Amino acid sequence: MQATNIANPAYFHKVVDCQWACPAHTPVPEYIRLIGQGRYSDAYMINWVSNVFPGILGRVCDRPCEPACRRGRVEENNSKKPEPVAICRLKRVAADFKDDVTARMPAISPPNGKRIACVGAGPASLTVARDLAPLGYEITVFEGEAKAGGFIRSQIPRFRLPEEVIDEETGYILDMGVKFVNNQRVDSMQALLAQNFDAVFVGCGAPRGRELDVPGRAEAAAHIHIGIDWLANVSFGHTTTVAERVIVLGGGNTAMDCCRSARRMGGKDVKVVVRSGFEEMKASPWEKEDAQHEGIPILNYHVPKSVEHVNGKLTGMTFEIVRAEYDAKGRRSLVPTGEPDVLLACDTVLVAIGQENSFPWIERDCGIEFDKWGLPVLGEGTFQSTVPKVFFGGDAAYGPKNIITAVAHGHEAAVSIDRMLSGEDVARRPPPMVNLMSQKMGIHEWSYRNDVSNDIRYAVPWAAAEKALANIKVEVELGFDAATAFKEASRCLNCDVQTVFNRNTCIECDACVDICPMDCITFTANGDEADLRTRLKAPATHTGQDLYVSAELKTNRVMVKDEDVCLHCGLCAERCPTGAWDMQKFLLNTTQAGPRCRDTQPTPAAHIAQPEAA
Repeated sequence: MQATNIANPAYFHKVVDCQWACPAHTPVPEYIRLIGQGRYSDAYMINWVSNVFPGILGRVCDRPCEPACRRGRVEENNSKKPEPVAICRLKRVAADFKDDVTARMPAISPPNGKRIACVGAGPASLTVARDLAPLGYEITVFEGEAKAGGFIRSQIPRFRLPEEVIDEETGYILDMGVKFVNNQRVDSMQALLAQNFDAVFVGCGAPRGRELDVPGRAEAAAHIHIGIDWLANVSFGHTTTVAERVIVLGGGNTAMDCCRSARRMGGKDVKVVVRSGFEEMKASPWEKEDAQHEGIPILNYHVPKSVEHVNGKLTGMTFEIVRAEYDAKGRRSLVPTGEPDVLLACDTVLVAIGQENSFPWIERDCGIEFDKWGLPVLGEGTFQSTVPKVFFGGDAAYGPKNIITAVAHGHEAAVSIDRMLSGEDVARRPPPMVNLMSQKMGIHEWSYRNDVSNDIRYAVPWAAAEKALANIKVEVELGFDAATAFKEASRCLNCDVQTVFNRNTCIECDACVDICPMDCITFTANGDEADLRTRLKAPATHTGQDLYVSAELKTNRVMVKDEDVCLHCGLCAERCPTGAWDMQKFLLNTTQAGPRCRDTQPTPAAHIAQPEAA
């Protein structure tokens, strides 16, 4: 193998599994350390720069960072399955315990004369506004509802996300001089373009729920509701009660919100019915667990067959029982088991079987091309449509995802808009800023806490069930207190503090090999990657994480380190008699809109503050 090029910004970024997995690349270990130090406002602002909505995401993020967390792979615990650090809930801690951060919001530059329209006030549009308004752009956000937030406000129940949190975090952006035009839906792209905006960003979401097409659906329509529409009616107070017997169709997070909301609004017999198996459901594991914790059964492998009614009055639904079969390529088919159909009695059905994009307001002759799925044709990574001044992001770009993905889209679209309006190529994406800084304070002392905690993941306290289920606005999760937050933060392995190797000072004494608690360092003859992975002190079987390979040493061997299971404990650096190992904090600053993203003021791709590393 060739020696690892640690000057490549992506190398150590990939080692920080949580940050690599986050669509917005939030520097997770950095803010967790600050929480452990009680510096909640600093932790909040680090979050705010990248993910924009720390208080919101600290409650309802889909948490792509947590399955990637190294703690869940290396923790030794015989009593239960190893679990990642509670990254999402620690984010909420920063939001809950911060001071007033109003004065820490960015200063607003003088107007630059450029006008930008954002369609929809959801997370993608608000991220575009947050990035561009401080640069002097005049931002106008059009929203069909009275308040900003988009699907954050309309589809996430208040027992998961209090309205005051949404008001606060959308307010930080609208207070940057953004013109907020509420209660006004954009019904014509051509009319919007005629207003001579310099750029238009479409962040209107995927507002249409998929329909149920089975016999009896039309006749019993008064008792069957599309899930996202029903949740919006609940959120805005138009729907306040539900019948006692409720069936929720679907296995995604929307279905989980529907069933838990119905349970709080008078539903005594609430069931979730899914076509797939339990493990195949699209809902996040914790969403399914929360529903079951509240006594809501989930019935799997039930395919809707018909809606039963008497003169239009819903009485139940009939389901066919199926099983999953897989072909040689792993493709699944649902095959009838031959068991008798099942009739489930109900008074109301909530249909949450998916969402799709709908752009009836975009005229098909305005120059914006759409693909066969009805999605806009966009430049890869730029979010620019076939009309150069029109950009898309969030669910409107590539279909339904989640809040953090919409935020990431907004950041990238803002870079594209800023570059376009500066006369530069939107397809050229400036590299991030990277820094490596030694954490050495002495031979055996580091500027960060490097003791590995043996604690298992701490549970977040819940409100009492009788209180939580009696009122749909009572927040269920109460959040960590400061003491528990400190203990949970201590479980973080500080994966951004990298083990950096200097071959020039290595004397090949193997002291680092002897002391490594994970056996992840090996000195051996070089070879190709597949061969090397089998010859290490502990075989490196997870090919998703790279090997760290040095240039050839004096004995013609190379140092090979398995990045996958390293605890970043620093024992190798403490034990090394020549300082060939060092612990260096990696900091990635993604390029956002502004002077750094433009060719006219280039920024070096990386600043590496260490001696030759390989």
